[in-house]
Amino acid sequence: MVDRSPAALVRAEHDDPRVVAAVRRYVAELDERFPGGFAVAASDLVDPGGHYLLAVLDDRVVGVGGVRALPGTDGVPTAEVKRMWVDATARGAGLGRLLLGGLEQLALDLGHRRVLFDTHLALGEAVALYERSGYERVERYNDNPYAQAFFAKDLAGPA
Repeated sequence: MVDRSPAALVRAEHDDPRVVAAVRRYVAELDERFPGGFAVAASDLVDPGGHYLLAVLDDRVVGVGGVRALPGTDGVPTAEVKRMWVDATARGAGLGRLLLGGLEQLALDLGHRRVLFDTHLALGEAVALYERSGYERVERYNDNPYAQAFFAKDLAGPA
C-alpha cells in the first residue's frame, strides 16, 4: 500500500544517478507493456539538453519526467515532455497529475508557452491523464517509431 501523502518534486540534472535509474525502470516497464517490447537503451533516452523532475515519496524515487526545447511552431516557444513515468507501486495517489503539473510549470519557467508529447496507446492510463489535463490530440510531429498518439497543450502565462 502506498502512502497517500504528496510526493516532493525535485529538479535534477540529466546525469543525476536517480534520473538514470528511474529512466531505466521506465524502459523496463515499456519493454514489458509494449507488444513486441521496447528495444531502446535507457542511456539513449536521457537527454543531456533536458531538464528533469523526480517525484520522491518517503525518500524513494517513484517518478521521473523531463522537458526539452523543441523548435516552436508559429513562433511559439515549445517544449516536449519526455520520459514521464510513475512507478506502478505509487499509481493512484495523484502523482502522475502532480508530476505533469510540475513539468508544465518547469516548461513555463524555461520560457515555453506550448507543450507537446507523444505516447504509445498501450499506456491507456497515461492517455487518460493527458486528456483529463487539457491536452488535445495533434498530428504526428516526430518520427518516434513507438509513438502512436500525439498531444499538445498551450500553457497559461505571459506571452
